[in-house]
Amino acid sequence: MLNGAVAHALDYDDTHFDFVGHPSVAVLPAALAVAEQQQASGKALLEAFLIGVEITCRVGAWLGRSHYNAGFHQTATSGAFGATAAAARLLGLDAERASHAFGLAATRASGLKCQFGTMAKPFHAGMAASTGVEAANLAALGFVSRPDALACVGGFADTHAGAQGAAEDPFDGLPDTFRFVRVQHKFHACCHGTHPALEALTAVRHQHLLQPGDIASVALTIAPQWLPVCCIAQPATGLEAKFSLALTAAMALAGVDTAALGSFSEANCKDRTLAELARRVEIIADPAMADTACRAAVVTKSGASLTAAVDLNSPLPYAIRVAKLRSKAKALLGAQQAEALWEFVDALDAQQAPVLYPRLHAWMAGGAA
Repeated sequence: MLNGAVAHALDYDDTHFDFVGHPSVAVLPAALAVAEQQQASGKALLEAFLIGVEITCRVGAWLGRSHYNAGFHQTATSGAFGATAAAARLLGLDAERASHAFGLAATRASGLKCQFGTMAKPFHAGMAASTGVEAANLAALGFVSRPDALACVGGFADTHAGAQGAAEDPFDGLPDTFRFVRVQHKFHACCHGTHPALEALTAVRHQHLLQPGDIASVALTIAPQWLPVCCIAQPATGLEAKFSLALTAAMALAGVDTAALGSFSEANCKDRTLAELARRVEIIADPAMADTACRAAVVTKSGASLTAAVDLNSPLPYAIRVAKLRSKAKALLGAQQAEALWEFVDALDAQQAPVLYPRLHAWMAGGAA
């Protein structure tokens, strides 16, 4: 629970837009806990993690946008099923025991989008991880549930606005095609719904050397589903700032580092320059826009009209993704720690339990072993 909540609170976690959720923060903490309990190898840990995040993405896509748009936070709901899958794999549950674990997860999974902008939002990831560990361990001990509780009449999908037709067969394409490979990484410490706009506005600012005083107006065209998610008009806290498209847009245009956790503060919510610039931001909902995209238009006081469009689903070359991730890690941890962590993760599949878990504890305590 702690690792899931902390990982999500840091707001550097990955996102998958097949279902608009953050798979790793729900699954990895569950996999780590059970892998250590079982003294599993690094390879077994990775296999369980990958199974868990794939299940999260596929269950999430099957539940569909209707589930998310009804107010359910898919990191918490779909993530609970992925966490259960990872834990069940590491515990070696057979099909019957695993189905009972999923039935338990179906009656435990929860998380509401109305909590966005509060401490309860990152708590959702911890809840999902905890649900997965508890459901799998209870099933291993013989605990019985209704095994089809995810899909039956009156079950989870039926009662939680699951479309169930968004992905007709949630396991279609396996084992040749995997959804998780389309995962997106965060390069800003805020809601992923703001990221297309931040990328577009940053590009405009750099290209035209804009200063806050140069800007007359800003128009951001986004998918309508983001309006109730990340459009807090006047955020008062750092947590609310993460879900304010207007304020984060102002931060990007003012050169405030949106990749830094410290930028999302009460002080920046009250900053006059940022608040004035945020008031010039108009948010336009366009049903034709993908939820991974934004079209930004900046009009300067001199009358120039500057535009940029970004779609996060556009393939990001692996080398660029690696460079961005390593740069982010370096900024957070320092060059030496970031390099040591990269090497550790890169060799994780070859690590054995007697070495693996003491090293992981050392990392979590803030230093390399």
